[in-house]
Amino acid sequence: MKVAGFTFIRNAVKYDYPIVEAITSILPICDEFIVAVGNSDDATEELIQAIGSPKIKIIHTTWDDTLREGGRVLAVETDKAMDAISPDADWCFYIQGDEVIHEQYLPAIKSAMEENVKDTSIEGLLFKYEHFFGSYEYLGDAPNWYRREIRIIRNDRSIRSYKDAQGFRKNNQKLQVKLIDAFVYHYGWVKNPTFQIEKAKSFSKYWHNDEWIESKIPEIEMFDYSEVNSLKSFTGTHPAVMQTRINRQNWIFKFDLSKKKLSLKHRIKIFIENITGYRIGEYKNYKIRS
Repeated sequence: MKVAGFTFIRNAVKYDYPIVEAITSILPICDEFIVAVGNSDDATEELIQAIGSPKIKIIHTTWDDTLREGGRVLAVETDKAMDAISPDADWCFYIQGDEVIHEQYLPAIKSAMEENVKDTSIEGLLFKYEHFFGSYEYLGDAPNWYRREIRIIRNDRSIRSYKDAQGFRKNNQKLQVKLIDAFVYHYGWVKNPTFQIEKAKSFSKYWHNDEWIESKIPEIEMFDYSEVNSLKSFTGTHPAVMQTRINRQNWIFKFDLSKKKLSLKHRIKIFIENITGYRIGEYKNYKIRS
């Protein structure tokens, strides 16, 4: 069984992405790793090269900044990385620049790939998610956070990144997937507030025009994390590759867990989910196989 990791990145230094941690978190179970490095204004390529692994292959890309509708450029860049994977790879392990896998899940992930590699009716593996917010101490727990997403797919060129690169489809059809007992730790909302506001301004360009950005994102210096509706404490451990980054955290964010700002609709959704495990209105870009 051959496994290829892949990702895309641009301006990782400028916007403080944990891309090195993302790559190195899954590198032990990958035989090769494709990194599509977009045209950047910083030392992103040098950052990736410094990982120093012979498994890593960098391809250079130029982002089409005119593809603003629905974050389409992100899917295009994902496909570029995927298309550079060796033809003899069985599985393709996708990870985004702000996602990290805890080392405790690597054995289960590898076993799931081995168990399903010959069953071609299984087109992908579905992961659970933990979304960190504000600091490394808190998780988003409102129903608007997505619970699951596909992160491992068959090496099949008819499988393409979908919409804004959150998931995948084959010939525009949802993939048949197995849900595995492993989490993706999503750190996209854990940054120094100065970096976070700059990231928000930059990434809004991939969904909206300049007029919308100017009207919706004020000229402020720091991101206001306090506007979140609901959080819970994180009681587990972080991936080992994240520890250096966590140790150098240079901002403070505290949230009163008793003061949740949930709408009645969200409270009802959470109540039903806690009892039944079913989330009302959940977006599912996949079909789970038992």
